[in-house]
Formats: sequence, structure tokens, C-alpha cells
Amino acid sequence: DHLRIISMQMGGDLGQVYRRLVSAVNDIEKRVPFSHHDRLGFLTFCPTNLGTTIRASVHIKLPKLAANREKLEEVAARYSLQVRGTRGEHTEAEGGVYDISNKRRMGLTEFQAVKEMQDGILELIKIEKEMA
Repeated sequence: DHLRIISMQMGGDLGQVYRRLVSAVNDIEKRVPFSHHDRLGFLTFCPTNLGTTIRASVHIKLPKLAANREKLEEVAARYSLQVRGTRGEHTEAEGGVYDISNKRRMGLTEFQAVKEMQDGILELIKIEKEMA
């Protein structure tokens, strides 16, 4: 990637994080237009980021689901989520803490990508609590 814009904060206010990101992107795009293709969306070096290019992620502790990786992956697939360790791709979770993000970036808006991720996170939290 030539440019990576990150908006993050502690807590669960995804709306605030998203609004801050959109504001930053809009400010940058006023000065430097991003490469865009009518069919592929925003163009980027990594083909998995074509489309919206947005990767929304949450670091979340799921100790019970960590013990049932099959269930975790099942829910993740249902919501098109990627599950990985907090140190990046191809890393394991430490202490049951995962980095969970949206997989889909094409065929939906940035808002839809974040909403899909949030819906999946809420489902994972619900299942984690039910496993108590």
C-alpha cells in the first residue's frame, strides 16, 4: 500500500472510529485523488483490498471460543470475517485475544463492510456469553 490510514481507539464505539476515518479520508482526497476503477473500486497494491479497501478490525478476548476454534471459524464464515492473532496475518491468538476483521471489500460500501464486521462481533460476543 502506498498510503494506510488508521483510526483506532479503546472501547466499543465503532461509529466514532468510522466517522473519524471517513473525515480523514475525505480531507486527503480533496488534495490527492485516489485511483479508482469503475468495476474494481479503489485500486491498491494488494488485490485482496480492491473495492472499498477498508479493513475494519476489533481486538477481542474470546477465551471460550478460543477453546472451540471450529465454532469460532463457523461464525466468522457466516459473517465473512477473518480471524487472526493480534500480531497480524498468520499469527495465533495470545490469551484468547483475536484480531477479527471484515473479509469482503468488493461489492459493498465502506459502511456495509464495517456493519457486517460489527454484526459478526456482536454474534461472537453473544455465543461467548452463552458458553459460560
